[in-house]
Amino acid sequence: MRRSRSKPTLLIAGLLTGLLMAIVSVPLLAQPVGEPAYDLSKEVTLSGTVSTVLHNAPRGMAWGSHLLMETASGRVDASLGRWALEGKGALSVSVGQQVEVTGIMRTLKDKEVFVARTVKVNGKVYAVRDQHGMSVSPQTRQLAAKKGESL
Repeated sequence: MRRSRSKPTLLIAGLLTGLLMAIVSVPLLAQPVGEPAYDLSKEVTLSGTVSTVLHNAPRGMAWGSHLLMETASGRVDASLGRWALEGKGALSVSVGQQVEVTGIMRTLKDKEVFVARTVKVNGKVYAVRDQHGMSVSPQTRQLAAKKGESL
């Protein structure tokens, strides 16, 4: 005896197949093929004065927290990522302070942004991203501190 599939089963199978195809065809990272997310060889260090500290970026800026800083060559938007200003061991910085920010310049959301990996303020260096450009979470900072490691 041959069993036929019901229309709802075929419809669900078709929808799931379509969803799978959509997921596979959309790039997970919005970057050109072959370009690493964070290229250590392009790192530079900028020095400047903090003019604004943004805990949450306003609409139109790259997601996460930012430092707007005045440098010798003009204003720079330094993207700090999601957790730089949160949790134990977070970056402590305020308007008017001198900072050194190490990172790379990238175009995000059609704007030039300095993607920060470390921030040095008052002689202390804060790691806000790892060597691959991933934001360092408060849990990662805490674990590294317990192990006596630096990030």
